[in-house]
Amino acid sequence: MPRVVRKLRNWTARILDLPQDVVLDLPRVTMIGGIQLTVENHRGVLHFSPESLRLAMEKGELEVTGQDLTIRNIGAEEVLVEGTITGVLLKR
Repeated sequence: MPRVVRKLRNWTARILDLPQDVVLDLPRVTMIGGIQLTVENHRGVLHFSPESLRLAMEKGELEVTGQDLTIRNIGAEEVLVEGTITGVLLKR
């Protein structure tokens, strides 16, 4: 995303009091106690196994590691993962 567009979106988010993750298309990651993880604004599943999940992001990818991972719900821009989550890494 060009720098001018990013600055304009930042300004718009600040002026209109909008969440930056929505305006700037940033990932929103919510983890509950290491057993449930919700990722919003992803671009698709790159890899899935019971030990790891890799999601494409606007810039880079998000890797979730753990044990007995299962995808409980998946949508166009949101995925819900359950299991024993041991790590979350955002690679740019």
